[in-house]
Amino acid sequence: MSLMPAREFAQTSIAAPGIIGVDWEERVDFNRLRDYRIGRAKEALAKSDLGAVLVFESSNIRYLTSTHIGTWGYNKTERWALLTRTGEPWIWDFGSAAKNHRMYSPWLNPDQSRGGNNGLQGAIAPTSGLPFGTAAEIAAILKEEGVFGMPLGVDVVEMPMLRELEAAGIDVRDGQQVMLDAREIKNKDEILLLSQAAAMVDGVYQDIYEFLKPGVRENDVVALATKRLLEMGSEQVEAINSIAGERCSPHPHVFSDRYIRPGDQAYFDIIHSFNGYRTCYYRTFAVGRATQAHRDAYKKARELIDNAIALVKPGVSTDQIAKLWPKADEFGFSSEMEAFGLQFGHGLGLGLHERPVVSRLNSIDNPVEIKPGMVFALETYWPADDGHSAARIEEELVVTENGAELLTLFPAEELVVTNPY
Repeated sequence: MSLMPAREFAQTSIAAPGIIGVDWEERVDFNRLRDYRIGRAKEALAKSDLGAVLVFESSNIRYLTSTHIGTWGYNKTERWALLTRTGEPWIWDFGSAAKNHRMYSPWLNPDQSRGGNNGLQGAIAPTSGLPFGTAAEIAAILKEEGVFGMPLGVDVVEMPMLRELEAAGIDVRDGQQVMLDAREIKNKDEILLLSQAAAMVDGVYQDIYEFLKPGVRENDVVALATKRLLEMGSEQVEAINSIAGERCSPHPHVFSDRYIRPGDQAYFDIIHSFNGYRTCYYRTFAVGRATQAHRDAYKKARELIDNAIALVKPGVSTDQIAKLWPKADEFGFSSEMEAFGLQFGHGLGLGLHERPVVSRLNSIDNPVEIKPGMVFALETYWPADDGHSAARIEEELVVTENGAELLTLFPAEELVVTNPY
C-alpha cells in the first residue's frame, strides 16, 4: 500500500521560466548565482582545516569560476582552478580561453585568468617540466595569500601533478568533500535552472511517446532525444539510456541498435545539462500493448518511489528512505553492490551525482540528513515476472521546509502505453 497521498496528476510550484533573460519578469539572476556559489565555497573552506582548494573536475571549476569552454574539455584535468580562504578564484584554462575570460568574464580578476598546461594527461611527458611549473606557480600563490603552511585540498589529480605538489612542500588532502559540502544546498537560481532542464525533458518525453512504435530502434530514440534537446537549448546531452524488450532485465545501462517490437516494455533515462545543471529522468512505456507482468512490475516500482517521496522532508535521514526499499536478493541480485543504482537516490546540480546519495549500500551505516534546498533524484526498478521485462521510474525533487516538490512532470502515475492497438 503506497504511503503517497492520492492526487490527480504530478504537479509542482517550481517555475521553469524559459531559456533566455527578459526585461519584463525576473528569471535566473546569474550575478546572484555566481555570488552564491563562491560564497558557499568560501564558507565550506572556512569550516574545514584546508587553506585552499585546487580543483580539476569540471563541475567544481564551474562552481568556483563560472567558466565553461565546451563539453570537449570535461574532465581532462587540463583546466584547473584555485581558491584560498583569503583570496578570490584563480583559473588556468586551455590556451586562448584564458584571454577570452579576461575579455568576457568580468567577475574574474583579469590577472587571475591564466593559460595552463599539465601535459594533456601524459601526452606531453612529465619530463617536459609542465607539472613542475604548475606546482611552483600554485605554491607561490599559496605563499602570497598566506596559506602555504595549511593543507591544500584537491578533488582529482594526475600522479605527476600530485608528486610535484608534494615535492613543493604542500600537504595535499582530499578537497572533494569541501566542494560537495558547498554544492549541497541550492539557491533559487540553481533550482530554476534545474527546473528548466527538467521541463526540456518533459517535452522530449512527449516526442518519444509519439515516436515509440515497432520498427524504431533504441538508438533511433537516442538520436531523436539528442536532437530535440540541443534544439531546445541543452548545453550537453551526456547520455540517453534507451532499453527495450529482453534487454530490460538486468539493466545494461547502454543503448543498442535493437528494433523495438509490439508489446515491448521500454525505459529511458535522459541525462543532459542546461547552463551546467543536470537532469537524470527515467520513464517506462509499453509499446502498443502491455501485459499484466508489465503492469505489475510498474506498479511495484511506482509504490517504491511514492513511499520514498512521501518520506522526504527536512530532518529525515537517508537511511530511513533506504530502509523502505527491498534488499538486493529480493529483486534478483546477489549483493547491494551489484544492485547499486537501481533503488537509488542522488543529488543533482552541476554534477550528476552530488549529495545526498541514497541506497542500501551506503545509507544504512552512513546516513545523511535531508535539508531544505537539496535537490535530488529518486529512482526505482522492478523486474517483471516474465523474466526479461522491467520497469524504471525516476523523479527529481526539491526539498522545501514542508516536504518535496517535483521537477519531473511527464505522466508516470501509471504505465503509459504508446500507439496502442
